Amino acid sequence: MDLSLRMEDGGIGQALARLGGPDLRRAVSWALNDTAQDVLGHVQERMGQVFDRPTPFTKNAFMVWRSTPQTLEAAVQERPSVGARHYLKVQERGGPRGRTGFETLLDRRLSFAGDIRSVIPADNARLDAYGNWSRGERNQVLSALQAQGDTRANTTAGSKKRNRRRASYFVPKAGLTPGVYKRTAGGQLGIVAVLSPKVPVYQQRLGFYEGAEDVARVKLPQHLGRTLGRAIGKRFGG
Repeated sequence: MDLSLRMEDGGIGQALARLGGPDLRRAVSWALNDTAQDVLGHVQERMGQVFDRPTPFTKNAFMVWRSTPQTLEAAVQERPSVGARHYLKVQERGGPRGRTGFETLLDRRLSFAGDIRSVIPADNARLDAYGNWSRGERNQVLSALQAQGDTRANTTAGSKKRNRRRASYFVPKAGLTPGVYKRTAGGQLGIVAVLSPKVPVYQQRLGFYEGAEDVARVKLPQHLGRTLGRAIGKRFGG
């Protein structure tokens, strides 16, 4: 999902380098970096159009890999810290989505519930400011179901006594829709998430890279004109 901007040997970058040496190579590199920054801004803007209230984590999933005068190549790409697992790959290209970490923990713990391929928030789920199931409640669910990766974070008999007013969470073995249910301290019962054996599949390309190449095509000559003028002025004292 990377979008690269290059000035390769034999192209304009090499020609400019022969004309003016290191100063012009720096100018080309500056232009590539500025163009890549414009492309990144476009990608983030597109996310705001194709997603409903994208989280900062989603919008910051991409970065600019900066050009140097030696490489003459810049790229807009996923951050190394999230690239291997990030869901944006599937949402952009389409196809089946793998389990999230939360789904994997539940699948390992709740063997009686069958193969859990997706967990879908239900009407009684607590949502965050971005419309997603809140991390706080998901952690409460994992603790209540003894499914935390760190077993010390699981709910114990003692912690239940200390937090009598806190809602409890459970997965019924039969009789109800397979899911995670919440029982409040007042006895009200509601489903917070549905457990499904179906693999989520994205069939349509969301296109947050749509138009990125057009942005690069327009912006690169503009930035080149500016940075070359700056380099020439610096060289000749203009």
